[in-house]
Amino acid sequence: MAPTQTQHHYPYDLSVVLPVYNEVDNIGLVHDELADVLGGLDLRYEIIYVDDGSRDGTTARIIELCEAHPDVVRGVLLRRNFGQTAAIQAGIDHANGAVIALMDADLQNDPHDIPLMLDQMDTEGYDLVSGWRKNRQDKALSRKLPSHIANGLIARVTGVHLHDYGCTLKTYRREVLDHVRLYGEMHRFIPVLANAAGARIVERVVNHRARIHGKSKYGLWRTIKVVLDLMTVKFLTSYNTRPMYIFGGAGFILSMFSGLSVLVMLLSGIFAGDILWNSPWPIFAGIFAALAGQSILMGLMMEMLMRTYYESQGKGPYAIRQVINAHKHVATPVVETMIDAAG
Repeated sequence: MAPTQTQHHYPYDLSVVLPVYNEVDNIGLVHDELADVLGGLDLRYEIIYVDDGSRDGTTARIIELCEAHPDVVRGVLLRRNFGQTAAIQAGIDHANGAVIALMDADLQNDPHDIPLMLDQMDTEGYDLVSGWRKNRQDKALSRKLPSHIANGLIARVTGVHLHDYGCTLKTYRREVLDHVRLYGEMHRFIPVLANAAGARIVERVVNHRARIHGKSKYGLWRTIKVVLDLMTVKFLTSYNTRPMYIFGGAGFILSMFSGLSVLVMLLSGIFAGDILWNSPWPIFAGIFAALAGQSILMGLMMEMLMRTYYESQGKGPYAIRQVINAHKHVATPVVETMIDAAG
């Protein structure tokens, strides 16, 4: 595989990040197989193991690998178990490659898929290649069914149609991840966040193997958390620069309900002779009016918060893929850009 045009800007061509939690029986086998695959590529690479507070001897094995292979192996040891998303973010923050590959450390992801994904990025110009475990080797009821439901819901809500959001095995150009910060269970939403930044995404069928050692850390509760995070992602990708659209829109609808309540109240008084203080309609009108005012005020506050968010970080609500024949010393004021984008 030939290095991409952007790889010369980084110390390594490829960083492979593996979040690890209680995989003492797998970590050595994963490393041997991964190192054998990467060793056959004409690339400068590094392998980053992020220990997410393991308590079964995994930490010691990672330290041994770092000491045995100081040129290519990095260890990031977290103070406690923060979760897979936090571990992935820690690995990304410490990666120095032009391309970052993510994979699990439980031997279910096949390292031999990585060169194929890298070739597809190079030859077809994609920024993100997402693995699809089409022949998934997991329990149907506890793993496959919840995952299938979650994948369908995410695709429908976000408009980014992938079959397998839960597959950790993915390859990214580094500049795509520069626009992404991960919280909660949002590592599975990286394609959605990357798509919002203009990334070119493709899905590729990858080999999925049955777990041999250890036990899965996933459960049904995790699916519920994914659905809750989906709400956050939808807001971040659709309304992050225009929060007034959603809050103001809700306020407008509530104000219509308030007006409708007043109309019904008046018609009831005229045609039915109802006494107003014996009718629930004044209460409905007041409640809807109060909620409408709160929604609009919340939208205004969110507009101010989003401006503060962008301006405090010196960033605008857009991502540039390339500037051709750029003039030197030309900068676009972030404040003006933010105001224009938000309307």
